[in-house]
Amino acid sequence: MKLSRFITGHLEPILEEWELFARSLPIPGATISKAELRDHAKQMLETIVRDMDVIENAAQRKKKSTTGVSEIAGKETAAATHGSLRQQIGFTMPQLTAEFRAMRASVLRLWMAQVSVTTKTATQDILRFNEAIDQALQESAIRYSQQSDRTRNTFLAILSHDLRSPLSTMTMAGALLSRPSATSASTVQIGARVARSAATMTTMVNDLLEFARTQLGGRMPISPSLGDLGEICKTAVEDASAAHPQCKFELSTTGEMIGDFDAARLAQLFSNLLNNAAQYRTDDQPVSITACGDADTAVVQVKNFGRQIPEASLKSIFDPLVQLAISDDHKAPNATSIGLGLFIAREIASAHGGTIGAESSLECGTVFTVRLPRVWRSEGANGG
Repeated sequence: MKLSRFITGHLEPILEEWELFARSLPIPGATISKAELRDHAKQMLETIVRDMDVIENAAQRKKKSTTGVSEIAGKETAAATHGSLRQQIGFTMPQLTAEFRAMRASVLRLWMAQVSVTTKTATQDILRFNEAIDQALQESAIRYSQQSDRTRNTFLAILSHDLRSPLSTMTMAGALLSRPSATSASTVQIGARVARSAATMTTMVNDLLEFARTQLGGRMPISPSLGDLGEICKTAVEDASAAHPQCKFELSTTGEMIGDFDAARLAQLFSNLLNNAAQYRTDDQPVSITACGDADTAVVQVKNFGRQIPEASLKSIFDPLVQLAISDDHKAPNATSIGLGLFIAREIASAHGGTIGAESSLECGTVFTVRLPRVWRSEGANGG
């Protein structure tokens, strides 16, 4: 059986092996659906089959073997789109290339099991298949690299923009304080502005450090000890109030608050949620944070009223370097957003063995829900 016909007739078994391999790749903090795991694999295989069935002469075969790496020409290919999407959901370049290696091995292994004799035609089929899959890999790698460059440049541009505002405030404050005419009243006002700018910059720097840590070392390290979740929430409210003095924050706690928590990490988690809620709230509504504990679990919810977050944004809201869209074509006017706050929140919740989710509607507002076990169980406990 020709290899191209075999691929067409055995797409599902090949796709199942692709999906199984993709699922085995560790993507920190990501829950990837079946559709995402199979992303464009079927279309790529169909493209490979079409390429293999094109009759080529000797000159065309030679050109293929001597043509260097080039940019993708013409319309967007399935392989190129796959490379872009893999970069966005957290695959590394080695993981991307490993997918194509696994696809090549799967197809040839399944096909060879049905080929009793290796003929010249079979050898040519293998050569054509390798050429086609290498072309797909090249297109995917090019688009992955382009997407990485775009993400990095966007990140640097946003970071520069977001740092400029608090730095300008602090520079201006220094100039005003150095004037002989500065009064005690003006000094107090200027000091408050400096404190707010410092709080904003501290949040950004902390998020950058944690992002770098997760990229270098995987799972975020935590040091749980017996603590009071209510006090942790109170600390987070104080931090958020310093950065958003015009916002009213309301805290309520019920049930059992004592548990095994990394207080500093959780304070950062809740501060990030509160800062996000303060940015997207309506002016006439407070931001609320409620904590409730039972025998096993503590649940903390941060809620604000404002524009509804679209469903598409909720799906990627915890991804790194994502700026939250508050409508289909708008972002918050004062968003800080290097887009790391919610990503860091997810990593801290996950490191505690907990979860974080988000819901949004016009009637009930936007609610972030954090569920944490009250008893810490380290990795490897109970023989695991």
